[in-house]
Amino acid sequence: MRKMRLDRLLARFGISRKEAAALVKAGRAVVNGRPASDPAMQLDLDSDAVTVNGQSVRTDEHFHIMVDKPAGILTATEDGRGQTVIDLLPREWRGVGLGPVGRLDKDTTGLVLLTTDGQLAHRLISPRWEQDKRYVARVEGRVGEREAARMAEGIPLKDFTCKPAMLTVLEAGDDESLCEVTVTEGKYHQVKRMFGALAHPVLSLRRLSVAGIGLDPALGSGGWRELTAEERAHLYTITELEE
Repeated sequence: MRKMRLDRLLARFGISRKEAAALVKAGRAVVNGRPASDPAMQLDLDSDAVTVNGQSVRTDEHFHIMVDKPAGILTATEDGRGQTVIDLLPREWRGVGLGPVGRLDKDTTGLVLLTTDGQLAHRLISPRWEQDKRYVARVEGRVGEREAARMAEGIPLKDFTCKPAMLTVLEAGDDESLCEVTVTEGKYHQVKRMFGALAHPVLSLRRLSVAGIGLDPALGSGGWRELTAEERAHLYTITELEE
């Protein structure tokens, strides 16, 4: 049985304790069809139905969202240096406890998964679980079979040797190449460092998928949506967790 105070539940959606008390006093917070009598009342999140101003309040244990991160946005919950992926969400979603699954560099764009389930996040980013992260990179110079073979062997860097990665050349030119690369780690600046070690500096980088969940092309830069039931089930299945 999952228990939570009414005012704490409402706080997840941006309603302060003072506002919660006012809603209860005005009879606008309703539990199981009856006006709530106390903002500190204990709720059974598995069975109690809560509405505020006639609108249902979500009592899900966990929330999962995908974001198409633009360049210049920080992958963090809060940061005094600039706007974060959490700031891209509406106000009512900023207090539910969402956190990013891994990180993207400030200038890297594309898929960021957000979840309130810390154990799920850990298994999605842990190298031990070897979940695929797929990127498209535009790099300097002509990339070909030699670079693909080097990636498949594992690129040695100064502080560690990367696990084998899969490189597919989409376009190859003398000045620039467009490549798709899939890694199973995701360490700090890893994709950029791998290409750098091959003498092909990255010009732009975009993440397309994480653990088989692809970025929804309908979102557009800065867009977001909740994961579907099928996407959530997939993530819990591959991480061997119960949803």
